[in-house]
Amino acid sequence: MCGIVAYTGNKQAYPFLINGLKRLEYRGYDSAGVALLSENQIRLYKKQGKVADLERFCATEDLSAHTGIAHTRWATHGEPNDENAHPHLSEDGSLALIHNGIVENYLSLKNELLKRGYVFKSHTDTEVLIHLIQDIRKTEQVDLVEAVQMALSVVVGTYALAILSSEYSKQIIAAKKGSPLLIGLGKNEFFVGSDGAPIVEYTQKVVYLNDEEVAVLHPDKELQITNIRNEKQRPSIQKLELKLEQIEKGGFEHFMLKEIFEQPKAIVDSMRGRINTQKDVVSLGGIIEYENKMLNAKRFIIAACGTSWHAGLVGEHIFESLIRVPVEVEYASEFRYRNPIINEDDVLIAISQSGETADTLAAIELAKRKGATVIGICNVVGSSIARSTHAGSYTHAGPEIGVASTKAFTAQVTVLTLMALSLARKKGTISLSYYYQLVNGLGAIPEKIEAILKKNDEIKEIARYFVDKQNVIYLGRGVNFPVALEGALKLKEISYIHAEGYPAAEMKHGPIALIDEAMPVVILATEQETYEKIVSNIQEVKSRRGKIISIVSEGDETVKNMSDFCIEIPKTEELLSPLVASVPLQLLAYHVALLRGCDVDKPRNLAKSVSVE
Repeated sequence: MCGIVAYTGNKQAYPFLINGLKRLEYRGYDSAGVALLSENQIRLYKKQGKVADLERFCATEDLSAHTGIAHTRWATHGEPNDENAHPHLSEDGSLALIHNGIVENYLSLKNELLKRGYVFKSHTDTEVLIHLIQDIRKTEQVDLVEAVQMALSVVVGTYALAILSSEYSKQIIAAKKGSPLLIGLGKNEFFVGSDGAPIVEYTQKVVYLNDEEVAVLHPDKELQITNIRNEKQRPSIQKLELKLEQIEKGGFEHFMLKEIFEQPKAIVDSMRGRINTQKDVVSLGGIIEYENKMLNAKRFIIAACGTSWHAGLVGEHIFESLIRVPVEVEYASEFRYRNPIINEDDVLIAISQSGETADTLAAIELAKRKGATVIGICNVVGSSIARSTHAGSYTHAGPEIGVASTKAFTAQVTVLTLMALSLARKKGTISLSYYYQLVNGLGAIPEKIEAILKKNDEIKEIARYFVDKQNVIYLGRGVNFPVALEGALKLKEISYIHAEGYPAAEMKHGPIALIDEAMPVVILATEQETYEKIVSNIQEVKSRRGKIISIVSEGDETVKNMSDFCIEIPKTEELLSPLVASVPLQLLAYHVALLRGCDVDKPRNLAKSVSVE
């Protein structure tokens, strides 16, 4: 949820830290802070608001130091303000800590520390942790690394953290459990980030910390890693799969718009090496080892959150239609707590853009304990989900910086479609003619999305109608019902207009009471089996003076003539239509938010990677 960046070496730390915070601001932007270590003194600067506010605050300060840690926050414990911003200091001022995650037992730990006379300046669980480390060090008479190990052994919850000590010049201690943290290796220097964005322009050599590992970084020494039981671990150095241009705007006004326009490439990259439209072959190398488990599965369970959950709902339609095996789509956050029935012949598919979603990771561990096969679909190489699943497929969408997910959704649907086609062909549950039709149809999707993107200006004009609206209903049927949900989510996330998605047939079972002349109704009315019924739903809205904004297949005149606004999209096979139908809804949400003066890339109260419950 939050951004961590740290540096120790021979260069000035602050320029790297502040630039890193800007790169990580999509992970949290309630407040930001920096702690610099120089001449055995920790200097602390932190400020409520954006990274730019911190930068202005620091403009006249002495920022010289070769070692430092920095943080951009998404609030969990304590409201966004200067006091709750990270880093946090130990009571004696000798230690500074930045922390992602949640200390679930912080209250009991805090009460014990209060009894011992500790005074707290913030309402955060993080301050509890740094006081705990100081207390253990003092009472147990151990060195700092051992104090950190002992403290983390009693912590319940998740953490990614970095610590400075005024007693240890140039040293940073980093640790991880449940929240991502990686270490970049340079020449006599180390970089730390909660993802690769701050590090990529400095080094391609990284070490991904595993859960319960503690690393000691010193520019004059080799990287040392132990676990919280003080057992030495061997670092595994990997190449950072990220390019600098991928995390820059590239001439676009916002990351969200850039990522909407990157979708044709993201889909091509997600299909590359997996589909050969010339030979009509679909194969996913990442799941070959567990393919028999998937072919013999009695049931698929898809676990995800937010936009990934919507992609899972599309996957449910595609899997059941092609593979003819029951599919259940679960909110990962609910799945883990309701004692679900999981059998050894079940396959759980976990979907996450970041690969770090805490609830989805918990669902994975639950399914593994029950003996199910777990397949991952995620976008970040080396992420926790990629490492904790039995097998899986990357989406290859490239970094997604905008908080409102766009290209991740279409890439996830693409991979789910490839997976279903491959399994259906091997099971013999799809006719050859329909298989070829879908394979070729999938290959044509990028070009069709390019055609929709050319309607950007047209969609911007339609967006003007929404600027002063307070509520919007989205309707879809069949495989496009999840697209209605996703369209509504995009609008509410970034424009703060209340929007809800419904199956079109369910409108008359309640939501129709909301329809009047002030209610915009966005309807997905593409060419599909239930088209005539969608037309009837539109009539029901019009008879109550609702305003119709329709998404239709090219050449449709019936719905177009019934609509107040209409966006035509290329004709597409029904099962593949979510890949094209979702794009105009993304553009619509983007332009509505922009016209309302909202921060498109950093919507209020949201963060990109939800690595806490």
